[in-house]
Amino acid sequence: MEAIKGGEFIIRDTKASEIFIPEEWTEEQKMLADMCKDFIKTEIMPHLDRMDSMEEGFMPALMEKAGELGLLSISIPESLGGMEMDFKTSMLATEALGGSYSFSVAYGAHTGIGTLPLLYYGNAEQKAKYIPKLASGEWKASYCLTEPSAGSDANSGKTKAVLSDDGKYYEITGQKMWITNAGFANLHTVFAKIDDDDKLTAFLIEADSEGITLNAEEKKMGIKGSSTRQVFYNKVKVPVENMLSERENGFKIALNILNIGRIKLSIGTTGAAKETVSTSVQYANEREQFGRPIAKYGAIRNKIGKMAVSIFASESANYRAAQNIDDAIKALVDGGMTKEQATLKGIEQFAPECALLKVVGSDCLDLVVDEGVQIHGGMGYSAETLVERAYRDARINKIFEGTNEINRLLLVNMILKKGMKGELDLMGPAMKVADELMSVPSFEEGEEGLFAAQKKSLQGFKKAVLMVAGSAVQKLMATMAKEQEILMNNADMIIDTYLAESIMLRVEKLVAMKGEEACQEQIAMVKAFFYEASYRINKSATDALNSFAEGDELKMMLMGLKRFTKHEPFNIKEAYQAIAIKIIDENEYCF
Repeated sequence: MEAIKGGEFIIRDTKASEIFIPEEWTEEQKMLADMCKDFIKTEIMPHLDRMDSMEEGFMPALMEKAGELGLLSISIPESLGGMEMDFKTSMLATEALGGSYSFSVAYGAHTGIGTLPLLYYGNAEQKAKYIPKLASGEWKASYCLTEPSAGSDANSGKTKAVLSDDGKYYEITGQKMWITNAGFANLHTVFAKIDDDDKLTAFLIEADSEGITLNAEEKKMGIKGSSTRQVFYNKVKVPVENMLSERENGFKIALNILNIGRIKLSIGTTGAAKETVSTSVQYANEREQFGRPIAKYGAIRNKIGKMAVSIFASESANYRAAQNIDDAIKALVDGGMTKEQATLKGIEQFAPECALLKVVGSDCLDLVVDEGVQIHGGMGYSAETLVERAYRDARINKIFEGTNEINRLLLVNMILKKGMKGELDLMGPAMKVADELMSVPSFEEGEEGLFAAQKKSLQGFKKAVLMVAGSAVQKLMATMAKEQEILMNNADMIIDTYLAESIMLRVEKLVAMKGEEACQEQIAMVKAFFYEASYRINKSATDALNSFAEGDELKMMLMGLKRFTKHEPFNIKEAYQAIAIKIIDENEYCF
Protein backbone atom coordinates (compact mmCIF):
# COMPACT_ATOMS: atom_id res chain seq x y z
CA MET A 1 0.00 0.00 0.00
CA GLU A 2 1.23 3.52 -0.80
CA ALA A 3 2.70 5.37 2.20
CA ILE A 4 0.55 8.09 3.72
CA LYS A 5 1.40 11.69 2.76
CA GLY A 6 1.64 14.71 5.03
CA GLY A 7 -1.84 16.09 5.78
CA GLU A 8 -3.51 13.09 4.18
CA PHE A 9 -4.91 11.85 7.51
CA ILE A 10 -7.93 14.12 6.94
CA ILE A 11 -9.06 12.11 3.91
CA ARG A 12 -7.49 8.70 4.54
CA ASP A 13 -7.92 6.18 7.32
CA THR A 14 -4.92 4.64 9.05
CA LYS A 15 -4.78 1.16 10.58
CA ALA A 16 -3.36 0.61 14.06
CA SER A 17 -0.79 -1.78 12.60
CA GLU A 18 0.61 1.05 10.44
CA ILE A 19 1.74 3.31 13.29
CA PHE A 20 4.59 3.20 15.81
CA ILE A 21 3.70 3.43 19.49
CA PRO A 22 6.08 4.16 22.41
CA GLU A 23 5.33 0.75 23.91
CA GLU A 24 7.45 -0.69 21.05
CA TRP A 25 10.80 0.86 21.98
CA THR A 26 13.73 -1.58 21.77
CA GLU A 27 16.00 -2.24 24.77
CA GLU A 28 18.71 -0.13 23.12
CA GLN A 29 16.33 2.82 22.74
CA LYS A 30 15.14 2.46 26.34
CA MET A 31 18.76 2.49 27.50
CA LEU A 32 19.34 5.76 25.63
CA ALA A 33 16.29 7.32 27.34
CA ASP A 34 17.50 6.04 30.74
CA MET A 35 20.95 7.53 30.08
CA CYS A 36 19.32 10.92 29.40
CA LYS A 37 17.27 10.68 32.61
CA ASP A 38 20.34 9.66 34.66
CA PHE A 39 22.19 12.67 33.21
CA ILE A 40 19.39 14.97 34.42
CA LYS A 41 19.33 13.32 37.84
CA THR A 42 23.08 13.54 38.48
CA GLU A 43 24.26 16.58 36.51
CA ILE A 44 21.27 18.96 36.49
CA MET A 45 18.75 18.49 39.31
CA PRO A 46 21.27 19.03 42.16
CA HIS A 47 22.49 22.23 40.45
CA LEU A 48 19.33 23.99 39.24
CA ASP A 49 20.13 27.23 41.07
CA ARG A 50 23.66 27.28 39.65
CA MET A 51 22.15 26.85 36.19
CA ASP A 52 19.46 29.51 36.64
CA SER A 53 21.93 32.03 38.07
CA MET A 54 23.98 31.57 34.87
CA GLU A 55 27.13 30.62 36.75
CA GLU A 56 30.05 31.29 34.41
CA GLY A 57 30.95 28.18 32.41
CA PHE A 58 28.27 25.94 33.95
CA MET A 59 26.05 25.43 30.88
CA PRO A 60 28.96 24.95 28.42
CA ALA A 61 30.42 22.33 30.81
CA LEU A 62 27.04 20.53 30.89
CA MET A 63 26.99 20.51 27.09
CA GLU A 64 30.48 19.01 27.02
CA LYS A 65 29.44 16.26 29.47
CA ALA A 66 26.40 15.53 27.28
CA GLY A 67 28.77 15.37 24.30
CA GLU A 68 30.97 12.81 26.05
CA LEU A 69 27.90 10.58 26.50
CA GLY A 70 27.03 10.92 22.78
CA LEU A 71 23.83 12.89 23.46
CA LEU A 72 24.80 15.69 21.04
CA SER A 73 25.45 13.31 18.15
CA ILE A 74 22.36 11.10 17.90
CA SER A 75 21.40 12.32 14.40
CA ILE A 76 24.96 12.71 13.12
CA PRO A 77 26.53 10.11 10.75
CA GLU A 78 29.13 7.76 12.20
CA SER A 79 31.64 9.06 9.62
CA LEU A 80 31.44 12.48 11.32
CA GLY A 81 31.66 11.18 14.88
CA GLY A 82 27.97 10.55 15.51
CA MET A 83 25.60 7.72 16.50
CA GLU A 84 23.52 7.85 13.27
CA MET A 85 20.19 6.86 14.80
CA ASP A 86 16.79 7.24 13.14
CA PHE A 87 14.52 10.24 13.54
CA LYS A 88 12.18 8.80 16.16
CA THR A 89 15.16 7.81 18.35
CA SER A 90 16.37 11.42 18.26
CA MET A 91 12.81 12.35 19.31
CA LEU A 92 13.04 9.94 22.26
CA ALA A 93 16.25 11.58 23.50
CA THR A 94 14.62 15.02 23.17
CA GLU A 95 11.62 13.78 25.17
CA ALA A 96 13.79 12.25 27.88
CA LEU A 97 15.72 15.52 28.24
CA GLY A 98 12.52 17.60 28.11
CA GLY A 99 12.32 17.74 31.90
CA SER A 100 15.79 19.34 32.28
CA TYR A 101 14.52 22.92 32.46
CA SER A 102 16.93 25.43 30.86
CA PHE A 103 19.31 22.71 29.73
CA SER A 104 16.68 21.33 27.36
CA VAL A 105 16.65 24.72 25.60
CA ALA A 106 20.43 24.86 25.20
CA TYR A 107 20.48 21.21 24.11
CA GLY A 108 17.65 21.65 21.61
CA ALA A 109 19.19 24.77 20.08
CA HIS A 110 22.59 23.12 19.71
CA THR A 111 21.53 19.74 18.35
CA GLY A 112 18.63 21.10 16.29
CA ILE A 113 18.71 24.56 14.75
CA GLY A 114 22.41 24.96 15.61
CA THR A 115 23.80 21.81 13.99
CA LEU A 116 21.23 20.61 11.45
CA PRO A 117 21.48 23.43 8.86
CA LEU A 118 25.15 22.53 8.47
CA LEU A 119 24.50 18.78 8.54
CA TYR A 120 21.77 18.91 5.88
CA TYR A 121 22.98 21.78 3.69
CA GLY A 122 26.73 21.95 4.22
CA ASN A 123 29.29 20.69 1.70
CA ALA A 124 31.78 17.94 2.55
CA GLU A 125 34.53 20.38 3.59
CA GLN A 126 32.24 22.41 5.87
CA LYS A 127 30.90 19.29 7.55
CA ALA A 128 34.35 17.76 8.05
CA LYS A 129 35.60 21.02 9.57
CA TYR A 130 32.81 21.67 12.06
CA ILE A 131 30.47 18.70 12.63
CA PRO A 132 32.85 16.47 14.69
CA LYS A 133 33.49 19.40 17.06
CA LEU A 134 29.74 20.03 17.43
CA ALA A 135 29.05 16.31 17.90
CA SER A 136 31.55 16.03 20.76
CA GLY A 137 30.50 19.25 22.49
CA GLU A 138 33.95 20.80 22.05
CA TRP A 139 32.14 23.50 20.03
CA LYS A 140 28.62 24.81 20.63
CA ALA A 141 26.27 26.18 17.99
CA SER A 142 23.69 28.93 17.70
CA TYR A 143 21.21 29.92 15.01
CA CYS A 144 20.96 33.62 14.19
CA LEU A 145 17.76 34.38 12.27
CA THR A 146 15.48 36.68 14.31
CA GLU A 147 15.95 40.46 14.13
CA PRO A 148 14.22 43.35 15.94
CA SER A 149 11.96 43.99 12.94
CA ALA A 150 11.79 40.40 11.65
CA GLY A 151 10.06 37.86 13.89
CA SER A 152 7.26 35.85 12.28
CA ASP A 153 8.19 37.47 8.94
CA ALA A 154 11.72 36.03 8.98
CA ASN A 155 12.53 36.92 5.37
CA SER A 156 12.20 40.66 6.09
CA GLY A 157 15.57 40.69 7.94
CA LYS A 158 17.88 43.64 7.26
CA THR A 159 21.30 42.03 7.93
CA LYS A 160 23.46 42.63 4.84
CA ALA A 161 26.28 40.69 3.17
CA VAL A 162 28.60 42.52 0.74
CA LEU A 163 31.15 40.71 -1.41
CA SER A 164 34.70 42.09 -1.19
CA ASP A 165 36.37 43.57 -4.27
CA ASP A 166 38.73 40.57 -4.53
CA GLY A 167 35.76 38.15 -4.23
CA LYS A 168 37.33 36.26 -1.29
CA TYR A 169 34.98 37.13 1.53
CA TYR A 170 31.63 38.68 2.46
CA GLU A 171 31.29 41.52 4.94
CA ILE A 172 28.30 40.87 7.21
CA THR A 173 26.63 43.77 9.02
CA GLY A 174 23.46 43.56 11.08
CA GLN A 175 21.77 42.78 14.38
CA LYS A 176 20.23 39.53 15.62
CA MET A 177 18.14 39.08 18.75
CA TRP A 178 16.80 36.30 21.02
CA ILE A 179 19.79 34.14 20.04
CA THR A 180 19.90 31.00 22.18
CA ASN A 181 23.41 29.85 23.24
CA ALA A 182 24.87 33.16 21.98
CA GLY A 183 26.88 33.67 25.17
CA PHE A 184 29.06 30.61 24.60
CA ALA A 185 28.50 29.45 21.00
CA ASN A 186 31.60 28.91 18.84
CA LEU A 187 29.72 28.72 15.55
CA HIS A 188 26.85 30.91 14.34
CA THR A 189 24.56 30.10 11.42
CA VAL A 190 23.71 33.63 10.29
CA PHE A 191 21.05 34.68 7.77
CA ALA A 192 21.66 37.80 5.67
CA LYS A 193 20.72 39.29 2.28
CA ILE A 194 23.39 39.79 -0.37
CA ASP A 195 22.98 43.15 -2.12
CA ASP A 196 19.31 43.60 -3.07
CA ASP A 197 18.38 39.91 -3.03
CA ASP A 198 14.76 39.07 -2.21
CA LYS A 199 15.68 36.04 -0.12
CA LEU A 200 18.13 35.32 2.66
CA THR A 201 21.45 33.53 2.30
CA ALA A 202 22.97 31.50 5.16
CA PHE A 203 26.58 31.82 6.36
CA LEU A 204 28.71 29.92 8.87
CA ILE A 205 30.51 32.43 11.09
CA GLU A 206 33.04 31.54 13.79
CA ALA A 207 32.21 33.39 17.00
CA ASP A 208 35.74 34.74 17.55
CA SER A 209 35.67 36.61 14.21
CA GLU A 210 36.55 40.30 14.43
CA GLY A 211 33.53 42.64 14.46
CA ILE A 212 31.17 40.48 16.57
CA THR A 213 29.85 41.97 19.81
CA LEU A 214 27.20 40.70 22.22
CA ASN A 215 24.71 42.53 24.41
CA ALA A 216 24.29 41.45 28.01
CA GLU A 217 22.17 38.37 28.76
CA GLU A 218 18.45 39.01 28.42
CA LYS A 219 16.41 39.02 31.64
CA LYS A 220 13.65 36.50 31.00
CA MET A 221 10.46 35.25 32.68
CA GLY A 222 11.67 31.66 32.55
CA ILE A 223 14.41 29.42 31.07
CA LYS A 224 16.76 31.69 33.03
CA GLY A 225 19.70 29.30 32.76
CA SER A 226 19.77 29.42 28.96
CA SER A 227 21.95 32.03 27.29
CA THR A 228 19.86 34.51 25.26
CA ARG A 229 21.64 37.55 23.83
CA GLN A 230 21.61 40.05 21.00
CA VAL A 231 24.45 39.65 18.54
CA PHE A 232 25.86 42.52 16.47
CA TYR A 233 27.89 41.98 13.29
CA ASN A 234 29.92 44.99 12.18
CA LYS A 235 31.62 44.32 8.82
CA VAL A 236 32.50 40.77 9.90
CA LYS A 237 34.66 39.14 7.24
CA VAL A 238 33.37 35.68 6.29
CA PRO A 239 35.28 33.60 3.70
CA VAL A 240 33.16 32.87 0.61
CA GLU A 241 33.60 29.15 1.27
CA ASN A 242 31.56 29.65 4.47
CA MET A 243 28.36 30.37 2.55
CA LEU A 244 25.97 27.58 3.50
CA SER A 245 24.29 26.01 0.46
CA GLU A 246 23.54 28.42 -2.40
CA ARG A 247 22.83 32.12 -2.61
CA GLU A 248 19.23 32.98 -1.60
CA ASN A 249 18.65 29.45 -0.25
CA GLY A 250 18.71 30.70 3.35
CA PHE A 251 14.98 31.22 3.64
CA LYS A 252 14.34 27.63 2.52
CA ILE A 253 16.95 26.40 5.01
CA ALA A 254 15.25 28.39 7.77
CA LEU A 255 11.80 26.98 6.95
CA ASN A 256 12.97 23.37 6.72
CA ILE A 257 14.97 23.55 9.94
CA LEU A 258 11.97 25.11 11.68
CA ASN A 259 9.89 22.06 10.69
CA ILE A 260 12.34 19.88 12.63
CA GLY A 261 12.43 22.37 15.49
CA ARG A 262 8.65 22.30 15.78
CA ILE A 263 8.20 18.55 16.16
CA LYS A 264 11.25 18.34 18.44
CA LEU A 265 9.83 21.12 20.63
CA SER A 266 6.57 19.20 20.80
CA ILE A 267 8.11 15.99 22.11
CA GLY A 268 10.39 17.92 24.46
CA THR A 269 7.40 19.66 26.03
CA THR A 270 5.67 16.28 26.31
CA GLY A 271 8.66 15.02 28.30
CA ALA A 272 8.55 18.10 30.53
CA ALA A 273 4.80 17.58 31.08
CA LYS A 274 5.37 14.00 32.28
CA GLU A 275 7.90 15.23 34.85
CA THR A 276 5.47 17.90 36.08
CA VAL A 277 2.72 15.31 36.57
CA SER A 278 5.11 13.12 38.58
CA THR A 279 6.16 16.11 40.74
CA SER A 280 2.51 17.09 41.30
CA VAL A 281 1.33 13.58 42.14
CA GLN A 282 4.15 13.08 44.64
CA TYR A 283 3.12 16.32 46.34
CA ALA A 284 -0.57 15.32 46.29
CA ASN A 285 0.26 11.99 47.94
CA GLU A 286 2.25 13.70 50.72
CA ARG A 287 0.14 16.81 51.36
CA GLU A 288 -2.62 16.20 53.90
CA GLN A 289 -5.71 18.38 54.37
CA PHE A 290 -8.80 17.56 56.45
CA GLY A 291 -7.07 14.43 57.70
CA ARG A 292 -6.08 12.74 54.44
CA PRO A 293 -3.78 13.20 51.41
CA ILE A 294 -5.19 15.61 48.83
CA ALA A 295 -4.70 12.86 46.21
CA LYS A 296 -7.83 11.24 47.71
CA TYR A 297 -10.05 14.17 46.63
CA GLY A 298 -12.08 14.18 43.41
CA ALA A 299 -11.10 17.72 42.37
CA ILE A 300 -7.39 16.79 42.45
CA ARG A 301 -7.97 13.48 40.69
CA ASN A 302 -9.93 15.24 37.95
CA LYS A 303 -6.92 17.47 37.30
CA ILE A 304 -4.49 14.53 37.21
CA GLY A 305 -6.77 12.63 34.82
CA LYS A 306 -7.02 15.60 32.44
CA MET A 307 -3.26 16.16 32.50
CA ALA A 308 -2.59 12.50 31.71
CA VAL A 309 -5.01 12.36 28.78
CA SER A 310 -3.45 15.47 27.25
CA ILE A 311 0.07 14.03 27.58
CA PHE A 312 -0.90 10.59 26.28
CA ALA A 313 -2.58 12.09 23.22
CA SER A 314 0.38 14.40 22.51
CA GLU A 315 2.89 11.57 22.83
CA SER A 316 0.81 9.25 20.62
CA ALA A 317 0.60 11.87 17.85
CA ASN A 318 4.30 12.77 18.06
CA TYR A 319 5.58 9.25 17.56
CA ARG A 320 2.99 8.49 14.91
CA ALA A 321 4.32 11.45 12.89
CA ALA A 322 7.96 10.58 13.68
CA GLN A 323 7.47 7.08 12.22
CA ASN A 324 5.78 8.56 9.14
CA ILE A 325 8.85 10.77 8.70
CA ASP A 326 11.24 7.83 9.17
CA ASP A 327 9.28 5.81 6.58
CA ALA A 328 9.38 8.73 4.11
CA ILE A 329 13.15 9.14 4.64
CA LYS A 330 13.75 5.42 4.03
CA ALA A 331 11.66 5.45 0.84
CA LEU A 332 13.59 8.46 -0.49
CA VAL A 333 16.97 6.89 0.35
CA ASP A 334 15.86 3.68 -1.39
CA GLY A 335 14.96 5.87 -4.39
CA GLY A 336 18.52 7.15 -4.65
CA MET A 337 18.62 10.30 -2.49
CA THR A 338 21.42 10.96 -0.01
CA LYS A 339 20.47 10.52 3.66
CA GLU A 340 20.67 14.30 4.21
CA GLN A 341 18.48 15.14 1.21
CA ALA A 342 16.01 12.41 2.13
CA THR A 343 15.77 13.58 5.74
CA LEU A 344 14.98 17.14 4.67
CA LYS A 345 12.46 16.02 2.06
CA GLY A 346 10.85 13.49 4.40
CA ILE A 347 10.34 16.08 7.14
CA GLU A 348 9.18 18.69 4.63
CA GLN A 349 6.46 16.28 3.44
CA PHE A 350 5.09 16.24 6.99
CA ALA A 351 5.42 19.99 7.63
CA PRO A 352 1.65 20.25 8.41
CA GLU A 353 2.03 17.63 11.15
CA CYS A 354 5.12 19.43 12.52
CA ALA A 355 3.19 22.72 12.79
CA LEU A 356 0.21 20.90 14.33
CA LEU A 357 2.36 19.11 16.91
CA LYS A 358 4.18 22.26 17.96
CA VAL A 359 0.81 23.68 19.02
CA VAL A 360 -0.22 20.40 20.66
CA GLY A 361 2.94 19.93 22.75
CA SER A 362 3.18 23.50 23.99
CA ASP A 363 -0.56 23.71 24.79
CA CYS A 364 -0.34 20.38 26.62
CA LEU A 365 2.57 21.57 28.78
CA ASP A 366 0.76 24.86 29.40
CA LEU A 367 -2.26 22.97 30.77
CA VAL A 368 -0.08 20.62 32.83
CA VAL A 369 2.09 23.26 34.54
CA ASP A 370 -0.96 25.39 35.32
CA GLU A 371 -2.77 22.47 36.95
CA GLY A 372 0.51 21.43 38.59
CA VAL A 373 0.79 24.80 40.36
CA GLN A 374 -2.87 24.53 41.37
CA ILE A 375 -2.35 21.07 42.90
CA HIS A 376 0.53 22.52 44.93
CA GLY A 377 -1.72 25.35 46.12
CA GLY A 378 0.20 28.19 47.80
CA MET A 379 3.42 26.16 47.64
CA GLY A 380 3.13 26.15 43.85
CA TYR A 381 3.76 29.90 43.92
CA SER A 382 6.94 29.50 45.94
CA ALA A 383 10.29 29.54 44.16
CA GLU A 384 11.28 26.66 46.44
CA THR A 385 9.21 24.23 44.35
CA LEU A 386 10.06 22.63 41.02
CA VAL A 387 6.58 23.35 39.70
CA GLU A 388 7.09 27.12 39.98
CA ARG A 389 10.16 26.88 37.75
CA ALA A 390 8.31 24.55 35.37
CA TYR A 391 5.44 27.06 35.12
CA ARG A 392 7.73 29.95 34.17
CA ASP A 393 9.88 27.86 31.82
CA ALA A 394 6.85 26.49 29.95
CA ARG A 395 5.46 29.82 28.75
CA ILE A 396 8.07 30.42 26.02
CA ASN A 397 7.07 27.25 24.17
CA LYS A 398 3.91 28.84 22.76
CA ILE A 399 6.19 31.50 21.18
CA PHE A 400 9.32 29.51 20.21
CA GLU A 401 9.58 28.11 16.64
CA GLY A 402 6.78 30.36 15.43
CA THR A 403 3.92 31.37 17.72
CA ASN A 404 1.04 28.93 18.13
CA GLU A 405 -1.16 31.33 16.18
CA ILE A 406 1.29 31.36 13.25
CA ASN A 407 1.53 27.56 13.36
CA ARG A 408 -2.25 27.18 13.33
CA LEU A 409 -2.45 29.42 10.24
CA LEU A 410 0.44 27.55 8.60
CA LEU A 411 -1.16 24.17 9.26
CA VAL A 412 -4.34 25.04 7.35
CA ASN A 413 -2.51 26.92 4.58
CA MET A 414 -0.08 24.04 3.98
CA ILE A 415 -2.89 21.48 3.71
CA LEU A 416 -4.95 23.71 1.39
CA LYS A 417 -1.86 24.30 -0.81
CA LYS A 418 -1.31 20.56 -1.04
CA GLY A 419 -4.90 20.30 -2.24
CA MET A 420 -4.46 23.06 -4.83
CA LYS A 421 -1.25 21.48 -6.14
CA GLY A 422 -3.01 18.13 -6.54
CA GLU A 423 -0.83 16.45 -3.88
CA LEU A 424 -3.97 15.73 -1.83
CA ASP A 425 -7.45 15.12 -3.20
CA LEU A 426 -9.37 17.35 -0.80
CA MET A 427 -12.02 18.39 -3.32
CA GLY A 428 -13.46 14.90 -3.92
CA PRO A 429 -14.08 14.06 -0.24
CA ALA A 430 -15.34 17.63 0.47
CA MET A 431 -17.90 17.30 -2.35
CA LYS A 432 -19.04 13.96 -0.94
CA VAL A 433 -19.67 15.60 2.43
CA ALA A 434 -21.60 18.43 0.72
CA ASP A 435 -23.76 15.80 -1.06
CA GLU A 436 -24.31 13.98 2.23
CA LEU A 437 -25.70 17.18 3.78
CA MET A 438 -28.37 17.25 1.05
CA SER A 439 -29.36 13.59 1.46
CA VAL A 440 -31.41 11.74 4.06
CA PRO A 441 -29.20 10.71 7.02
CA SER A 442 -28.29 7.03 7.16
CA PHE A 443 -29.02 5.19 10.40
CA GLU A 444 -27.13 2.02 9.52
CA GLU A 445 -25.05 0.42 12.23
CA GLY A 446 -21.32 0.70 11.66
CA GLU A 447 -18.61 -1.83 12.49
CA GLU A 448 -18.48 -3.47 15.89
CA GLY A 449 -15.56 -3.79 18.29
CA LEU A 450 -13.84 -2.02 21.16
CA PHE A 451 -13.70 1.43 19.56
CA ALA A 452 -16.65 1.14 17.17
CA ALA A 453 -18.31 4.31 18.52
CA GLN A 454 -15.02 6.25 18.40
CA LYS A 455 -14.33 5.16 14.81
CA LYS A 456 -17.75 6.42 13.81
CA SER A 457 -17.05 9.70 15.65
CA LEU A 458 -13.69 10.00 13.89
CA GLN A 459 -15.37 9.79 10.50
CA GLY A 460 -17.73 12.54 11.67
CA PHE A 461 -14.79 14.71 12.82
CA LYS A 462 -13.15 14.39 9.40
CA LYS A 463 -16.42 15.23 7.66
CA ALA A 464 -16.81 18.31 9.86
CA VAL A 465 -13.29 19.47 8.91
CA LEU A 466 -13.99 18.98 5.20
CA MET A 467 -17.39 20.67 5.42
CA VAL A 468 -16.11 23.78 7.18
CA ALA A 469 -12.87 24.10 5.19
CA GLY A 470 -14.57 23.33 1.88
CA SER A 471 -17.42 25.79 2.33
CA ALA A 472 -15.05 28.48 3.68
CA VAL A 473 -12.76 28.18 0.65
CA GLN A 474 -15.75 28.27 -1.71
CA LYS A 475 -17.37 31.24 0.02
CA LEU A 476 -14.33 33.36 0.83
CA MET A 477 -12.01 32.47 -2.08
CA ALA A 478 -9.47 35.30 -2.44
CA THR A 479 -9.97 36.71 1.08
CA MET A 480 -9.53 33.34 2.86
CA ALA A 481 -5.90 34.07 3.80
CA LYS A 482 -7.02 37.19 5.70
CA GLU A 483 -9.71 35.36 7.68
CA GLN A 484 -7.37 34.33 10.48
CA GLU A 485 -10.08 33.55 13.03
CA ILE A 486 -11.76 31.10 10.63
CA LEU A 487 -8.42 29.52 9.71
CA MET A 488 -7.64 29.03 13.39
CA ASN A 489 -11.07 27.46 13.99
CA ASN A 490 -10.23 25.07 11.16
CA ALA A 491 -6.80 24.39 12.65
CA ASP A 492 -8.26 23.51 16.05
CA MET A 493 -10.65 21.04 14.41
CA ILE A 494 -7.79 19.44 12.45
CA ILE A 495 -5.65 19.22 15.59
CA ASP A 496 -8.36 17.50 17.62
CA THR A 497 -9.05 15.09 14.74
CA TYR A 498 -5.38 14.11 14.42
CA LEU A 499 -5.01 13.64 18.18
CA ALA A 500 -8.22 11.60 18.40
CA GLU A 501 -7.10 9.25 15.65
CA SER A 502 -3.57 8.98 17.08
CA ILE A 503 -4.63 8.12 20.64
CA MET A 504 -7.21 5.59 19.40
CA LEU A 505 -4.77 3.84 17.05
CA ARG A 506 -2.15 3.66 19.80
CA VAL A 507 -4.49 2.00 22.27
CA GLU A 508 -5.96 -0.28 19.61
CA LYS A 509 -2.45 -1.53 18.87
CA LEU A 510 -1.65 -1.77 22.59
CA VAL A 511 -4.77 -3.85 23.24
CA ALA A 512 -3.73 -6.20 20.40
CA MET A 513 -0.34 -6.59 22.16
CA LYS A 514 -1.46 -6.87 25.80
CA GLY A 515 -5.20 -7.55 25.89
CA GLU A 516 -8.09 -5.39 27.08
CA GLU A 517 -7.71 -6.21 30.77
CA ALA A 518 -4.18 -4.77 30.90
CA CYS A 519 -5.19 -1.55 29.12
CA GLN A 520 -8.23 -0.35 31.07
CA GLU A 521 -6.82 3.11 31.87
CA GLN A 522 -5.61 3.64 28.29
CA ILE A 523 -9.04 2.67 26.95
CA ALA A 524 -10.57 5.20 29.36
CA MET A 525 -8.17 7.83 27.96
CA VAL A 526 -9.37 7.23 24.40
CA LYS A 527 -13.02 7.47 25.37
CA ALA A 528 -12.41 10.58 27.48
CA PHE A 529 -10.49 12.27 24.67
CA PHE A 530 -13.22 11.60 22.08
CA TYR A 531 -15.92 12.79 24.46
CA GLU A 532 -14.14 16.13 25.06
CA ALA A 533 -13.02 16.51 21.42
CA SER A 534 -16.56 16.16 20.07
CA TYR A 535 -17.59 19.28 22.04
CA ARG A 536 -14.46 21.23 21.09
CA ILE A 537 -14.83 20.41 17.38
CA ASN A 538 -18.52 21.35 17.48
CA LYS A 539 -17.66 24.71 19.09
CA SER A 540 -14.80 25.50 16.64
CA ALA A 541 -16.94 24.55 13.64
CA THR A 542 -19.97 26.51 14.89
CA ASP A 543 -17.82 29.63 15.41
CA ALA A 544 -16.37 29.29 11.91
CA LEU A 545 -19.73 28.67 10.17
CA ASN A 546 -21.40 31.58 11.95
CA SER A 547 -18.57 33.79 10.66
CA PHE A 548 -19.22 33.31 6.96
CA ALA A 549 -22.47 31.38 6.27
CA GLU A 550 -26.06 32.47 6.69
CA GLY A 551 -29.68 31.55 6.04
CA ASP A 552 -30.72 28.05 4.94
CA GLU A 553 -27.15 27.11 4.03
CA LEU A 554 -25.99 27.85 7.60
CA LYS A 555 -28.92 25.92 9.09
CA MET A 556 -28.17 22.92 6.90
CA MET A 557 -24.47 22.87 7.83
CA LEU A 558 -25.21 23.30 11.54
CA MET A 559 -27.61 20.32 11.33
CA GLY A 560 -24.89 18.31 9.59
CA LEU A 561 -22.37 19.37 12.22
CA LYS A 562 -24.67 18.18 15.00
CA ARG A 563 -24.73 14.77 13.31
CA PHE A 564 -20.95 14.72 12.74
CA THR A 565 -20.10 15.55 16.36
CA LYS A 566 -22.83 13.54 18.09
CA HIS A 567 -21.59 11.62 21.12
CA GLU A 568 -23.08 8.86 23.25
CA PRO A 569 -23.50 9.56 26.98
CA PHE A 570 -20.21 8.98 28.82
CA ASN A 571 -19.17 9.19 32.48
CA ILE A 572 -16.13 11.48 32.16
CA LYS A 573 -15.78 11.80 35.95
CA GLU A 574 -15.32 8.05 36.32
CA ALA A 575 -12.79 7.91 33.46
CA TYR A 576 -10.60 10.67 34.91
CA GLN A 577 -10.84 9.02 38.35
CA ALA A 578 -9.62 5.66 37.03
CA ILE A 579 -6.71 7.22 35.12
CA ALA A 580 -5.70 9.36 38.11
CA ILE A 581 -5.87 6.47 40.61
CA LYS A 582 -3.37 4.49 38.52
CA ILE A 583 -0.92 7.43 38.51
CA ILE A 584 -1.48 8.14 42.22
CA ASP A 585 -0.83 4.49 43.10
CA GLU A 586 2.38 4.50 41.02
CA ASN A 587 3.34 7.92 42.49
CA GLU A 588 4.47 9.10 39.03
CA TYR A 589 3.29 9.48 35.43
CA CYS A 590 3.25 5.83 34.39
CA PHE A 591 1.80 5.53 30.85
